[in-house]
Amino acid sequence: MPPVDPLDTAAHADAHARAHSRRLVRALALATFLQWIGAGAILPLLPVYLHEHGGSDAVVGAVMSAFFAAGLVLQYPAGRLADRVGRRAVLIGGLLVYALASTGFLLEPAPQFDIALRALQGAGAGASTVAALAMVAGAVPVTRRGRAFGAIYGAQLGGLAIGPLVGSVVGVRSMGGLFVAAGSAAVVACLPLLVGKWGPLGGAPPEAPAGPVPPEAQAADTWALVRLARRRRSAGGGGRVRTDRAALGAVLVAAALGLTSGVYEACWTLLLHHRGAADWEIGLSWTLFALPFAAMSGPGGWLADHLDRRWLGAGALAWSVGFCALYPFLGSVVLLLTLGCVEALGFAVAMPSAQSLLTEQAPAEQHGRAQGLFSTAQTGATAMAAASGGALFGVAVWLPFVAGAAGAFLLLGAVGLAWAPVRGRVLHHGRPGGPDGGQVLPATD
Repeated sequence: MPPVDPLDTAAHADAHARAHSRRLVRALALATFLQWIGAGAILPLLPVYLHEHGGSDAVVGAVMSAFFAAGLVLQYPAGRLADRVGRRAVLIGGLLVYALASTGFLLEPAPQFDIALRALQGAGAGASTVAALAMVAGAVPVTRRGRAFGAIYGAQLGGLAIGPLVGSVVGVRSMGGLFVAAGSAAVVACLPLLVGKWGPLGGAPPEAPAGPVPPEAQAADTWALVRLARRRRSAGGGGRVRTDRAALGAVLVAAALGLTSGVYEACWTLLLHHRGAADWEIGLSWTLFALPFAAMSGPGGWLADHLDRRWLGAGALAWSVGFCALYPFLGSVVLLLTLGCVEALGFAVAMPSAQSLLTEQAPAEQHGRAQGLFSTAQTGATAMAAASGGALFGVAVWLPFVAGAAGAFLLLGAVGLAWAPVRGRVLHHGRPGGPDGGQVLPATD
């Protein structure tokens, strides 16, 4: 038997891992798009539907906030569960829970059951999001992870851009059909995940069909791991401290973005109404934010893979937060809608950069928990800002926007302190900013 070249074996394994990660990201993006196009279709009309079925303002507020409350409580446990039983299982389970809760509204239950159903929707959506992002972290090398996260966020915002338009065309009189459509979309979203082999936890590539790995290749892999560990120890501060600070900064970014998102959840429609916007302009404003976000997510992920993620993420965050402080002082509806498109570019760049730093050195068996912590911080900040935004708006139109931006800027300062000693650029073949390639560590999960 001729000798096996370890370089050929490594190249074959790398090509297999690349093909697997591309298929997985496409499947996850499709599933995410299907789920959120259904969720987006019912979101703008649900408060009106609840009012028409006898719900008071307090009930409507409780129903809508139950979505965030359930996500806040359950996203971290969902991440831990995904690490233990498998990310694909938690993702599919979350989609099915969301589908069940959506169709439950057809029963026209009492208000307390509306609250429970909306909470189930939040639990299902939160679990599926955490599991999907953990699958990406487990299967995609860090050199391409920014683009992969960008694809998932782009699919989510693409669904949220189209869904509300579909809902507005169908109208509140056909909400029953929208509930069925949202549940059906979540079920159909499971199909791409049921096809193919996604690895033991639903992320890592299955073993490459290359036969047994020769001793020379095993030795090469071992020395590669040793060299990588030495580089991490000598890069400054030690691996654990660097990992903790990178993750802390990413979680603070999530909280800052959550603060601004919560302000928009509670006050954006109120601000546009205050400026005399028509209903169709209000609906269009959400789509005009989502579409640029979806379009920029891919390029934003590429930038995260090739530039300093610290400056990229912090700069994009400052860009978006600045718009939040500016909006209440603008009197033109057209200008508000236009600037909303521009602001979205900052969100699209900040998220992949933060996710790449969050997951780069996290242990593979803890990707679910890392995503749960990230999502919990974002959801908690969103819920807090949304809960206080309405009351602050009643005091002064500008107050919730300025207060949310001020809190986000304070968090941005903490992000800078956390990320200061962290390596900002992804290591490509062991060199910052080098040619694109696979990660030295295998993409196991």
